[in-house]
Amino acid sequence: MPADPSPGFAGETPARSAGTHQRSAADRPPRASATSAVEVRRSNRRSRTVSAYREGDRTIVLIPARMSKAEEQRWVSVMLDKLAAQESKRILGDSELAERAERLSAQYFQGRARPASVRWVTNQNTRWGSCTPAEGSIRLSHRLQGMPEYVVDYVLVHELAHLLVPGHGPRFWRLLEAYPRTERARGYLEGVVAADRLPHLPAARGE
Repeated sequence: MPADPSPGFAGETPARSAGTHQRSAADRPPRASATSAVEVRRSNRRSRTVSAYREGDRTIVLIPARMSKAEEQRWVSVMLDKLAAQESKRILGDSELAERAERLSAQYFQGRARPASVRWVTNQNTRWGSCTPAEGSIRLSHRLQGMPEYVVDYVLVHELAHLLVPGHGPRFWRLLEAYPRTERARGYLEGVVAADRLPHLPAARGE
């Protein structure tokens, strides 16, 4: 399946403009954010700008060839933060959601899972997604909107797998093993559920 970097392109950022963000990121190693790997590409033609985008399971960060290793590490962290911020605000429409499901089916199920419809719904408050295999319909809860893309992709892959295996038996979970961020996405969603169950703190005096 062709890579589609456009959903995660962070644009061009002047390399001298990281400011306090650049310094604060210096002491931590680069994060892979919503992807499983980071690839840094150096260019002699690039002298003042840094950019980044998603390419399949990787994040590609483009930097000037002259950058030191320390500068490279700082800028990878900066650009991963920019990508994460962009992705958290981006909401796919129903047509984009259907296209994404088609790409995921091709990538993980050889295109065998073919939904007739994929859409957001606002009446699923206890489930992240649902599927009706007989109709080929997949519905995702609107609560997923704004969550990291790998989480939305996991729910889509989960429901696509139900088009092939309706239940949650061993065969179903073997299918889901094809998606490399299954455990990470499940952990994220479990954290969201746990946070929702926490009691609200009383307001501080004067609020």
